[in-house]
Amino acid sequence: MKSPKFDYVRAGSVADAMTAYAEADGDAVFVSGGHSVVPSLALRLQAPALMIDLSAIEALSGIDLRDGWLRIGAMTRHAQAMTDPLIATHAPLFAAAAPFVAHPAIRNRGTLGGSLAHADPASEFPAAALAMRAELEIASAQGIRRVPADDFFVDIYETAIEPGEVLQAIHVPCAVAGQMVAFDEIARRRGDYAMVGAAVQAVSAGEGLQDVSIAMFSVGNRPVRAASAQVALTGRALDAPAIAAAQAALADDLDPPDDPQFPASMRLHLARVLLGRVLAKLETAA
Repeated sequence: MKSPKFDYVRAGSVADAMTAYAEADGDAVFVSGGHSVVPSLALRLQAPALMIDLSAIEALSGIDLRDGWLRIGAMTRHAQAMTDPLIATHAPLFAAAAPFVAHPAIRNRGTLGGSLAHADPASEFPAAALAMRAELEIASAQGIRRVPADDFFVDIYETAIEPGEVLQAIHVPCAVAGQMVAFDEIARRRGDYAMVGAAVQAVSAGEGLQDVSIAMFSVGNRPVRAASAQVALTGRALDAPAIAAAQAALADDLDPPDDPQFPASMRLHLARVLLGRVLAKLETAA
């Protein structure tokens, strides 16, 4: 199936992009890497009159440190997340998640901002952003605002971005001493959507873990913070009893969907297995 006819404009700035959107009376779609938008057009899930290309906007590029935060431009490619030294140091869950995303051809073109704005509940980068307690920089005609990841992901394919707004950058708190991360997923084949995934960040402090942050994905309509599992680990040594307590606590955190091919009970079981695996990786890194 081919997409319906549409006009195309390549915006030179965020202001230009928002102006083009307004002039199209909202009958427009923004595109960065295109790996989410183009398939939806081909399937006639979207039929905008105008496509606005954001790829030439300089303000959406660049990776740098600012006032205790790592600012990552929304146009940063998946492949960059695997190789950039600042991301490796200060946003390591993006680096850890990137190899699990699809295949090299897609990683070379797809963008972090596009993945986060698309908000696929089975996607790796939204969960990584949630676990790192990232904040998302959104531009609108009224100015710029930053939204914590916990408030950014609203529902399946729905975020805090309002019509006509543009995701400009991702802000991740700079790494602190003792910080550890681990990431993994269970999929039928490498590059497939995850059946369940987990991103974990914590700080090793003395005899126990602090600042534990766990995000699970492909377990609901958005990435899910495993708050009870976090509590089960906080202040404890990362040993077998602590890991078992965190696994058991997932029953309070997750309410996975039920379907005949993949029952909710199976998804919860896989989530527990995977969390144990990821925490064992974290223990090795400690």
